[in-house]
Amino acid sequence: MNASDAEDVFLSHRARAFAVAYRMLGSIAEAEDVVQEAWLRWQGADRSHIASPEAFIVTTASRLAIDHLRKASTRRETYVGPWLPEPMVTDDAPAPATPEERLELADDISIALLHLLERLAPEERAVFLLHEAFDYSHSEIAGLIGKSEAACRQMLSRARKRVKAEHPRFNTEAREHARLAELFRQALAKGDPEKILACMKDDAIFYSDGGGKVLAALNPLFGADKIMRFWLGIMRKAEEPIVFRPVALNGLPGYLLTEGDTLHSTVSLRIEDGRIAAIYVQRNPDKLAGIMRRMGLRPPPV
Repeated sequence: MNASDAEDVFLSHRARAFAVAYRMLGSIAEAEDVVQEAWLRWQGADRSHIASPEAFIVTTASRLAIDHLRKASTRRETYVGPWLPEPMVTDDAPAPATPEERLELADDISIALLHLLERLAPEERAVFLLHEAFDYSHSEIAGLIGKSEAACRQMLSRARKRVKAEHPRFNTEAREHARLAELFRQALAKGDPEKILACMKDDAIFYSDGGGKVLAALNPLFGADKIMRFWLGIMRKAEEPIVFRPVALNGLPGYLLTEGDTLHSTVSLRIEDGRIAAIYVQRNPDKLAGIMRRMGLRPPPV
């Protein structure tokens, strides 16, 4: 296989390598770093002895992502405030054929799921994602992460129980999810307390990630009334009117909040039983850099 053919082969599997890395790391920049390192290792490998290029590339990306997670665990223990994944605008992503398939894909990359997976050990996270999101068999996963099939089955069982307990699969149709997201957007834009409360479950949770670089809630907020009052406070303190721009974030309806040409934050929602159960607000400028470049917006003041 010559260099040109090797590049073509890698490019044909690059999207899957990135998808695995992003789901594991919750960071676009770190996932890109993993894919770049996987490319370098593919270039330097003796490809004449590689039976399955896809297995080699995905294995390399998975192991590199696990290494990244292990190194990041110490940094995240000292992170200021809640840690949330880096959001991804998916408005122009290739769409699956049906609304049900779109919703299934969204559940694989939703901010809610990536936030929960952060609590799993690196190898548990890898096993869960490779099996549940990418349909790899236990034997394939064992080869990918260098563990026995029995160990992989145990890790998958533990991860499934944790995810099922804390992150039920979507039980809201795609159209209903979009309708509620729009109702909430309108209520926030108008600053209507009653309509804001009507959209949320009484025990809703609010997470805000400023990374210690911009103002954000340092602890999760619990309860619809407290969240509503916090939102209204944000609106009152804004130097310019905050505009709520609908956008698909990680496959689901969300918003960009802008003040003039400044990106204030992104907002993602988790909906259960027809009401909002959790709100995820990303304010960390480092995690908004890609969206700012794409949308031509400036970062919030630090």
